[in-house]
Amino acid sequence: MLMKMPPPVIEVQDLAISLPGGGDRGFAVDHVSFSVAAGEIVCVVGESGSGKSVTAQSIMGLLPKVFPKPAGRILFEGKDITAATPSEMRDLRGRGIGMIFQEPMTALNPVQAVGKQIDEVLRTHLSLSRTERFARVIAAMTEVRLPDPEGMYHAFPHQLSGGQRQRVLIAAALILQPRLLIADEPTTALDVTTQAQILSQIRDLQRERGMGVLFITHDIGVVREIADRVVVMKAGKVVEHGPTVQVLDAPTSDYTRMLIASVPTLEPKRSGHVVNGDVAVKVDTLTKTYHSGGIFRDRRTVHALQGASLSVRRGETLGIIGESGSGKSTLARCITQLIEPSSGSVTLAAAKNGRAFRQRIQMVFQDPYRSLNPRRTVGQSIIEGPMNFGQSKAEALERARELMKLVGLEPHAVDRFPHQFSGGQRQRISIARALAMEPDILVADEAVSALDVSVQAQVLRLIDDIQKRFDLAILFITHDLRVAAQICDRLIVMHRGEVVEQGPVSSIFAAPVHQYTRELLASIPGRAEHMVPA
Repeated sequence: MLMKMPPPVIEVQDLAISLPGGGDRGFAVDHVSFSVAAGEIVCVVGESGSGKSVTAQSIMGLLPKVFPKPAGRILFEGKDITAATPSEMRDLRGRGIGMIFQEPMTALNPVQAVGKQIDEVLRTHLSLSRTERFARVIAAMTEVRLPDPEGMYHAFPHQLSGGQRQRVLIAAALILQPRLLIADEPTTALDVTTQAQILSQIRDLQRERGMGVLFITHDIGVVREIADRVVVMKAGKVVEHGPTVQVLDAPTSDYTRMLIASVPTLEPKRSGHVVNGDVAVKVDTLTKTYHSGGIFRDRRTVHALQGASLSVRRGETLGIIGESGSGKSTLARCITQLIEPSSGSVTLAAAKNGRAFRQRIQMVFQDPYRSLNPRRTVGQSIIEGPMNFGQSKAEALERARELMKLVGLEPHAVDRFPHQFSGGQRQRISIARALAMEPDILVADEAVSALDVSVQAQVLRLIDDIQKRFDLAILFITHDLRVAAQICDRLIVMHRGEVVEQGPVSSIFAAPVHQYTRELLASIPGRAEHMVPA
């Protein structure tokens, strides 16, 4: 006798969501169909603009007002929720469907304690006493393995790490025990060990509760790690779907093959590459210590950086890897003089004073949308630095157009604003802005971590080409070891403010000496497919 399959928790039938007129295509979501059963994890993958998040927003009834009413049907446990009233959708969110958003600092209220924000879900949906709600919140925070839940209840989002903030969102999404969990890129900006913990937690909770999970991601390693089935989307359409092994190991779509081919491997591309250029920057025993507290609070000392030393040669890329809080970004900010170190020294071969220092070392940040002024054209952002150092506006604009072409963009696009570009294009603009200063050293702080794998591969190739053209020394900060393998000559591994290991990429990946380095390598999603034999 055949066992009856459980009905889908969610079933999307021929969903179509039109785009406003004047776009490059007619539909944000173009007649998409798929389902998620109880106890199943379905991953939706595709590049930015493929329609993944718009699909999730339509299921939650959270589509921006710019979109018209969707066509097609969305069945939750057999009931069409596209016709649900706003009141019915409010009741469904949390009770029936929970959602974890990509960026917890945007999703969380910065002026309210995180425990209160989880409690708000209970206040909205249940009639419980304050004592009962507090007990439920503490239990939820304990379940997602937040340390000291009672103390953390009163903490604000900025006082938590990225992984802890994401756990708060998971606790809020699951506290009413929904039958469907939607996770929209919940691990994109997290370091590999925290990412591994969050993925493990979602999988464990899903199994314990028998939930259906719709997991949206562009990380193929994550898909291989957790998915039962995969839905591949491109330009609003489903181009392929099926069991994970079938889609990833025997893809039928050229687009799926391209996504898989774009995933960086752990095989170092620069293995055996020796750089003999002049030393461009030398860092000697750099430390940074923060003190907090005062009259009414105990004094607290944090050693963010402890005696870090390194050097980078022209034409060389030195990678800095480690978890959030390891001191990577603090080191970068000390080197670029964005913050003052407590002790130690930074020496640039081509800069003898502070003004020259600012010109010779430039930085590319993680989020180009935040680092570019939204009220200024990208051309104005690119020419600002050179004009501050005496270049005429005409010369600076001509150079800006040349640099736009160099990074693969149209020269006339200098007159457009940041919001008129994609994420990958904005990162190219940030690189052009840094190059406008004709630096000797480029510091890239998580410069590709939020990009799709295909766009990420393009930007990495661009950085590699620019380095060869200008003989740049590059300090490349990343939590993604697969990215480090593609672009770095040497690595330093940081843990709690200290450099615990350093050496050629091939040596560290093949035979890591420090236990912490081994833990980082073991935490890479889908690592079994990409590991390099020792």
